[in-house]
Amino acid sequence: MNAQDLLQEIADYCRHSGLAESTFGRRAVNDGKLTARLRNGGRITTETLDRIRGFMQTNRSAVARPAVIERVREPRPAVAPPAPAPVGERDPQRNFRFFDNRQKYLLFVNTCSEKWVVASRVALELANVHPRPPALRVFDAGVGDGTVLLRVMRAMHDRFPHTPFYVVGKEISLEDVRLALQKMSDRFFEHPATVLVLTNFAYADAPWLAVKSLSAASSMVWHEMPLAGDSAYRFEQQITDLVPFLSQNWKAGVSPKTGNPIYERPVVLVLYREDHKFLLDPIIPRPGGTVANYDLVIASQPYRARAPLEFKAKRVIAPLAKALGPGGRLIAIHSHGNDPGMDIIERIWPGDNPFIHDRHQIMKAVKHELGPAGRDLNFNAYADNRSLFRYDMHTLPSEISDQSIGTSTLFAAWNAAIYVAQVEDDRLGEVVADGRYLESTREVLREHGGLWFYDESYVISRRRE
Repeated sequence: MNAQDLLQEIADYCRHSGLAESTFGRRAVNDGKLTARLRNGGRITTETLDRIRGFMQTNRSAVARPAVIERVREPRPAVAPPAPAPVGERDPQRNFRFFDNRQKYLLFVNTCSEKWVVASRVALELANVHPRPPALRVFDAGVGDGTVLLRVMRAMHDRFPHTPFYVVGKEISLEDVRLALQKMSDRFFEHPATVLVLTNFAYADAPWLAVKSLSAASSMVWHEMPLAGDSAYRFEQQITDLVPFLSQNWKAGVSPKTGNPIYERPVVLVLYREDHKFLLDPIIPRPGGTVANYDLVIASQPYRARAPLEFKAKRVIAPLAKALGPGGRLIAIHSHGNDPGMDIIERIWPGDNPFIHDRHQIMKAVKHELGPAGRDLNFNAYADNRSLFRYDMHTLPSEISDQSIGTSTLFAAWNAAIYVAQVEDDRLGEVVADGRYLESTREVLREHGGLWFYDESYVISRRRE
């Protein structure tokens, strides 16, 4: 039995018994730091292993059949069931699927420089990353079309040309996974010692490549594909051949509670070069035996701007912070507002402000959510001149003038403004019908001589050992 198998067995036992791992260590072998040492490469004797297995075996029956205690309770008053929603009525906040709107997304990505600028901001964090053997470990909490991850991997190769890479990306959209994979053949050619993993798991599960739900685990698809050959062309051919597999398994539905996309079945796709399998063997993940301990976590636009603060902290950032290894850094980026893009929104919907939580509020909520688990984390808000950065909509120098602005430019600017502000489709119908949105967009472009937006960043880092 290796350490990863034992850790998984201990984790399963603790989950079913309700014990904390430190409590398990103290009760089993009088060592509260047992699991922490195993995760950091520590070893144990066969005698200690026997004591651990003996403790779990002795106490497993009590865990499997907990005692049932019945209590007499006062009968509860009958509660009338909630009235069903009228047919056709939708809650725009609940049914908003911003990140699945392909037309808006693709037009925004191709007309604005956000992906480039975000990748440059993330690459700056590599100067503060100190990878530990056997690999530089990176997690991308929203791959999208792969532009940010591609550029970050280029920067990683430039700084760490001889270090193996373990890169995990979360993405639920089938179209985005296809676009991202199309960009990766050159990465395997330039940096052969790369293990690339793509998954559609939730934030709480994706860093560890393990789902907590037993029903989801039973339907999980784990596909490992060694890439043969030594040219980007051959790698691209084999990656393209994955399209039928992706179409069959990378399916998503809509949550009836939140309206957010959710996977139909959890999928893990593992890619690496076959001629480097011997070198990469300690890095290649196996089902039920993976650890997080990331050196860098990228969280670019990981949540809706209008989402509740508790959701952002509890469901997104806190799990990602827990996945950091010693010395690891999480950089989170979201839209900030106070830019010409918001001027367009303000003229159409006066008083509307989707950016209701800044970096200080989010980090405070994350601290509260983590509690004692966040004691060895540093929360870095930085000053505005470092935290805020700008990206622009691409236009020709002569495209915006006092004489005329092309219709295609106006449409692109309007699309970028409503995409960044995450405006629900329910509110667009009336505005688009009377055409006043184009006039407001034209006025803002002329006043500012173009269109740009601001993003806000913050960093959470774990102390080095």
